[in-house]
Amino acid sequence: MAKGKQPKDKSPMTEVANDPDCMEGRSKAIGGSQSDRWNEALLDQAGGTLWLKYLDSATVDRRVDALIQGMIGIGPQDELEGMMAAQLIGAHNAAMECFRRAMLSEQSFDSRRENLNQANKLSRTFATLVEALNRHRGKGHQKVTVEHVHVHSGGQAIVGVVEPPGGGARQKSEEQAHAKSIGHATESPLWGTNASRDAVPIPGDAERPVPNARRKISRRPAG
Repeated sequence: MAKGKQPKDKSPMTEVANDPDCMEGRSKAIGGSQSDRWNEALLDQAGGTLWLKYLDSATVDRRVDALIQGMIGIGPQDELEGMMAAQLIGAHNAAMECFRRAMLSEQSFDSRRENLNQANKLSRTFATLVEALNRHRGKGHQKVTVEHVHVHSGGQAIVGVVEPPGGGARQKSEEQAHAKSIGHATESPLWGTNASRDAVPIPGDAERPVPNARRKISRRPAG
């Protein structure tokens, strides 16, 4: 800083951000912020998407009031949700205006097609914004808490219930559990080896039964 030069005053932006009179959150239900100026700015931006030309003052008041009630109904809880709410209002208004213009009878076929294409894109944008808002709020997701899962050697663990119509998965899982219980059952001991290797007697001229015969035939030595 040069000698003798006085420090500059605080910028207006800093004074606005720290102004306690603007941080009371009186309009938080509209924009989700504790800053009323933020909420009012979002309301002005959303209001700019309304088609108010050629309308009388009473109709304009009704539409503006409906817009405010719509943002309150969305219920933004923070600044990010406030922006999403304003964009939802804007995408809806723009899509409905394109649909309205597509219905005008005095326009050409190309103009009608272009309005319908734009309305289709805006509707998709609206759906994407709704999905993003739900994800931000943690909706549409299942949470599974697993506690004390024991998996033995060679086994498998499945978290959740997977069962198609007809109960096929349940029957299959029961069969697998039964098979595992058999596999873990105590097996009978195997026969030990014959250490002494005793000789097994082999019959020589003993009489042998003949299948389907009614008498026995003795084998006589030749000669």
